[in-house]
Amino acid sequence: MTVQLNMSRLVWGLQIWATDVREGFVEIMRHSLAVFGLAVVLVSVTFWARPNLQTAASELLLVWLEIRQSETVETPTVNNAATRATAKNLKNLTPDQLAVTLWLSRKYRVSAEPMGALVAQAWASGERSQLSPHLILAIMAIESRFNPFAAGNPGSVGLMQIEVKAHAEALGQFGGPLSAFDPLTNVRVGVKHLQGLIEQTDTLEEALWLYAASSGQSAESQYVERVLAEQQLLDKVTEKQSAAALSPKSMPARL
Repeated sequence: MTVQLNMSRLVWGLQIWATDVREGFVEIMRHSLAVFGLAVVLVSVTFWARPNLQTAASELLLVWLEIRQSETVETPTVNNAATRATAKNLKNLTPDQLAVTLWLSRKYRVSAEPMGALVAQAWASGERSQLSPHLILAIMAIESRFNPFAAGNPGSVGLMQIEVKAHAEALGQFGGPLSAFDPLTNVRVGVKHLQGLIEQTDTLEEALWLYAASSGQSAESQYVERVLAEQQLLDKVTEKQSAAALSPKSMPARL
């Protein structure tokens, strides 16, 4: 009987202790919420009365968010097509590139900055492949009129109308099939394809005809002539630029 009585008292004591702890916790939370609410009201009134403090607090919060974002966002990979800019500061172009950019921008009604990025890429790809950048740009003009979302009949897409399935391995280096719609990736893969065709054939005309067949332009009987004509027009643009640069008016006056 004594043991049972002691156990009953122990249980009763534990219940009272648990009840007191719960009520104390609730009371503390109630007072804490009241203090927090009062603090929010005071801060709100202070910001309302002094707008300069609100502005300073907002700027501080934005700075903190930018720091947190820079710490959490991973650095994009170079080959990720989605992270690369497709616009070019015109001040970074050479005189020949700038002249070609402005000429193509006017003719095909494309903004100069995106066109500048394509022109710069054509120059870079041309140097690596030993191809004329004007030829690369001429193919873009005839294939898509510089529309990066153009789509042809046999699954050819993008600026140079490359066939996605045929170039799956090359596109895989830039993120997969959808990277064919990335302008710079499309140019790189298209130039590599053109370079391979030129190595397989005896003349540029034959290589262009094969390129037309692969992009779904085989029914276009004047394809080769149109590409070469566009290239000649671009050649004349840079020739005029070079002539203007060498003219007496462009020379600095002698002291």
